[in-house]
Amino acid sequence: MEDVSADRTLATVPLSEALSTLETSAHGLTSEQALTRRDRYGLNQIEEQRVNPVLAFLGYFWAPIPWMIEVALLLSLAARHWADALIIGILLLLNGLVAFLEEHQAAGAIAALKEGLATSARVRRDGSWVTVAVSELVPGDVVRVRLGDVIPADLRVLDDVSVQVDQSALTGESLAVTRGRGQPLYSGSVLVRGEADAVVYATGASSYFGRTAALVQKAGTISHFQRAVLRIGHYLIVLAVGLVVLTTVVSLIRGNAVLETLEFALVVTIASIPVALPAVLSVTMAVGARKLARRQAVVSHLPAIEELGGMDLLCSDKTGTLTQNQLAVAAVWTADGVSEQTLLATAALASRAEDNDPIDLAVLASAVQVPAAEVSVFVPFDPVSKRTEAQGRDGSGRPFHVSKGAPQVIAALCQHDPANAAVADVVGGFATHGYRSLAVAQTDSGGVWRMVGVLALADPPRLDSAETISAARELGVRVKMVTGDQVAIGQEIARQVGLGDRILDAAALDTSADQELADVVAGADGFAQVYPEHKYRIVELLQSRGHIVGMTGDGVNDAPALKQADAGIAVAGATDAARAAADVVLLAPGLSVIVAAIREAREIFERMTSYAIYRIAETIRVLLLITLSIIVMNFFPVTAVMIVFLALLNDGAILAIAYDRVRGSAKPASWDMQGILVIATALGLMGVAETFLLFFFADKYFGLDHDLIRTLIYLKLSVSGHLTIFVTRTRRPFWSSPAPARVLLVAVIGTQAVATVIAVCGFAMTPLGWRWAAVVWVYAIAWFFVEDRVKLLAYRWLDRR
Repeated sequence: MEDVSADRTLATVPLSEALSTLETSAHGLTSEQALTRRDRYGLNQIEEQRVNPVLAFLGYFWAPIPWMIEVALLLSLAARHWADALIIGILLLLNGLVAFLEEHQAAGAIAALKEGLATSARVRRDGSWVTVAVSELVPGDVVRVRLGDVIPADLRVLDDVSVQVDQSALTGESLAVTRGRGQPLYSGSVLVRGEADAVVYATGASSYFGRTAALVQKAGTISHFQRAVLRIGHYLIVLAVGLVVLTTVVSLIRGNAVLETLEFALVVTIASIPVALPAVLSVTMAVGARKLARRQAVVSHLPAIEELGGMDLLCSDKTGTLTQNQLAVAAVWTADGVSEQTLLATAALASRAEDNDPIDLAVLASAVQVPAAEVSVFVPFDPVSKRTEAQGRDGSGRPFHVSKGAPQVIAALCQHDPANAAVADVVGGFATHGYRSLAVAQTDSGGVWRMVGVLALADPPRLDSAETISAARELGVRVKMVTGDQVAIGQEIARQVGLGDRILDAAALDTSADQELADVVAGADGFAQVYPEHKYRIVELLQSRGHIVGMTGDGVNDAPALKQADAGIAVAGATDAARAAADVVLLAPGLSVIVAAIREAREIFERMTSYAIYRIAETIRVLLLITLSIIVMNFFPVTAVMIVFLALLNDGAILAIAYDRVRGSAKPASWDMQGILVIATALGLMGVAETFLLFFFADKYFGLDHDLIRTLIYLKLSVSGHLTIFVTRTRRPFWSSPAPARVLLVAVIGTQAVATVIAVCGFAMTPLGWRWAAVVWVYAIAWFFVEDRVKLLAYRWLDRR
């Protein structure tokens, strides 16, 4: 037998040709053939790419930021600064552990996909029906599937019957589909009506379900948050190494004590390395994640918060996301002399609630009142007859026959009714809107079938979908619909929710070059009749155009795209596979929670940006001040102990920024690294100038001792450093932003009170005294107002550029 494991044409070639290619028949395989094929094609299961967890964990310590922290740890140990080493080691371990736990989600998605498969199957081996594990199925096996069964592999129907399968979780189609002899049944779909024998033509990774799982394993991107942290790290590495080396060389050339110079360089290096940077940003996102959870949005991947705030395109699944995933009567047509109420009531008589058929339930829900009648015979829907029928007597005792079903079948019943002439046009008109038509007929007093009317069935939009799309647009987020349903259905839903009318057939994605595809995807309002590969490709193409893409979905078919998206959002009621692949899981129905989550995410982003500017500015202040002091004046402006106090007090307290009150951006937020570095550099240089001016007055005008000046500078750096955070909280004047959170104010005031007491009383430094401490506070606050104006000028300069 030729290799058929990945041959998709076996789903479409004539059945006889497929059986010949598979070298099988309706009698199935022998046990020996099955064993040979299992060795050749492998087990019918989804293989996971397993990675040694120890190696995976260690991998999170091999990157620029971890390298910096590791160098700081080694230097601290070499200098026997045990307290510093302990703190740095804990931060290093914490960063690696958090990253390890959060970044490995593909395995969860694959596990959820596997749980969605059947576990055993009835298969014909050696001429007899036996039950085997689904993993034992091979191409060429003949299996029997019955009502309620999960399809165990990709099959083609052998019997001359019609069955119905629910494959909404796979393809996004809102209605069950009918399959007959020779037609495919996809693994993972559910048989909802009938039973049949079928031949296996694809298993494992070659099946429709397996290809979806393979896409989940392949999907994934480096978050913009991770890229931003790397860029900040690279900037600080270059700055720190350059200035520390320069300072050390100049100091040694001038004949300063080697041991003292090297120890000082060590402490400065430790202070310049942003050991708290990943931790502070992670804590900020973790606090934000708890707030989002209170809004019924659970975040499983912290960096996705930043992506959610920067998202400018949202690819939304239709079924169950924009729509209710529940059939309803959308429109009606009635024959002459028949009222709408009569049509609905007649259709209700031909329906039965206990069958739990979605069409019957939709009809019964639309009928205001069901006539008093006694139904003696009810014939449920059958894929062959394609109609239901009820017989009985009405409230007056008169016999009746009513039927509902496929329009062509009901029209054949009413072949002598003149109303039949209009049915074809009515059905065609409903089809242009994507509606599914259901005709209704009843017998007259002479027992002749008469057309009553036609019902149009559709999956209606959620009540909040249009409002949510409008709100997203106001936030600068464009929504595109991506659905497995027909183009006409997609266009009608898009029209109702205000998306636009450019809904294209996803087949276009298979015929164009990449550049043309990117243009098509960017210009469309949505896509219909998509497969998982299409959804994944759409997200990938949008990302290639520089967009930060969000993807909502609820089915297995959405899992690859959810994993690939910058912000994958599994809506309420999503399958396990979709939830495992997503970054954010919504617990409340509807999409309105997404808008609230976007607003919250943008506030979180503002906090992270504020801290990043603060951290870079402070590093510049300390490093540049020390470098210039040593090179220009051969003066050590602060001691090693002072630098440690600055690092511990200021970075420790600034964790409270995670709880700060801020105003989020009205448009998608993104890491403007040029802007961040320009503002941070401007504030850093400003701080250096302020400190040099303070040194000049203290030395030249007041003639203070150099040891006392060092304490003066220490307190100035500490107070000004924390005041800077109130400058960086907003692009506008500091007083225009919301009042700082109480916890941030308490943290800042508390740590600066401690720093002031240390300076005044002289712990490990020359005592400053309360009078000079007050001078430093007044001096720092006065320059705070100047720094705010410098910030505004810098932003104005950036905006002009």
